[in-house]
Amino acid sequence: MRRDLRRGLPWGVLALLFVVVPLAELFLLIQLGQVVGPWWTILILLADAVLGSWLVKREGGRTWRALQAALAARRMPANELADGALVLVGGTLLVTPGFLSDVVGLFCILPFTRPMARRLLTRVIARRLAVAGARTAQRPGHQEVIRGDVVDS
Repeated sequence: MRRDLRRGLPWGVLALLFVVVPLAELFLLIQLGQVVGPWWTILILLADAVLGSWLVKREGGRTWRALQAALAARRMPANELADGALVLVGGTLLVTPGFLSDVVGLFCILPFTRPMARRLLTRVIARRLAVAGARTAQRPGHQEVIRGDVVDS
């Protein structure tokens, strides 16, 4: 399978993201427009963007406060940082016109679905880090770490 050299993503995933998803979004918009009319479709999209903006502001504020509390308690804010990334991605998807992107955006941003999205994100990142670590260990010329001391003169 061919891969994008910079990102490591298969070409099929890129085709899905940039061709299939926008076509599906357009299909859903046309179908909705035929059922409720073009003006109602535009109104629904605008209301959706306003609701998405409000959710981003609310959940982003909560996530920011949780991050500050974790830092004040001197503990590693892993969940809070993941939540911040999910709110950012979810907010971007919510303000983008389309209904498929809104479903994924809501999954990332709502407080009761975000833990599931966080677990999924954690699995994806762990898998990618494991693959990157395996590649580093298999590089020609890769040698063991030699312990030593740094002497400051």
